[in-house]
Amino acid sequence: MNAFCRPAQWLALALTLAASPARAASGPPPGFALTDDAELAFTSPDKATRLEQYMKDGGDFDVKWQVWARHGEDMTELKPEQGYPAGFRFTSDSQWLVRMQKTGSGEQDLYLYRAGKGSFVSATKTSLSDLAWAYFHSRPDTRKMKLDYHISANLVKGTEEAYRWLGVDWPNNRYLVISLSGEMDKHPKNVAVKGLADWKCRYDLKTGTFDVPAMFAKTNADALKWEIRR
Repeated sequence: MNAFCRPAQWLALALTLAASPARAASGPPPGFALTDDAELAFTSPDKATRLEQYMKDGGDFDVKWQVWARHGEDMTELKPEQGYPAGFRFTSDSQWLVRMQKTGSGEQDLYLYRAGKGSFVSATKTSLSDLAWAYFHSRPDTRKMKLDYHISANLVKGTEEAYRWLGVDWPNNRYLVISLSGEMDKHPKNVAVKGLADWKCRYDLKTGTFDVPAMFAKTNADALKWEIRR
């Protein structure tokens, strides 16, 4: 009976392997070339992960950029694909990564990733900038402000040293400070530009919530009244 069983088992295994899909190659698809701009390459503080940016020029202004995290022999794409290269900042423990993604003239989004699965994975279901703007529009003092263009979310420098330059003593690798800006179509004739300039909030990486520390109260009030007169 065993003589008949063993061939049957090997045949079943062979058929299973033949039916299994081949593992996709790790790395960007054909047509994407690694940029030679050293300023677009980033390495995590623990040196375990290197970020590489690849560009594909389809002509007629059809340019696409992909970001890939190289971790040992494996590569993982940090989505989404975009039309511009991006900047990045890590927390000092190499567990969190923020992508500062230009999306147009004077406009920028933020994406948050966390260490996981041997590289970095998306930490939020939507972009970090969308979450920050949702928080902005949920507050009684800011919910009525409508911005039309140059809408930008920026990561304030200082993630690596827990924003010590602001004179705070926050825990390491805990908070991100985000600055929001934008401009309005409608404004008085004697005003050249009107909108929001450098309104700050804080994102807690541990709880996934936003707040506005008291230290930002005055500058945020000024940010809501920003304008350039003719």
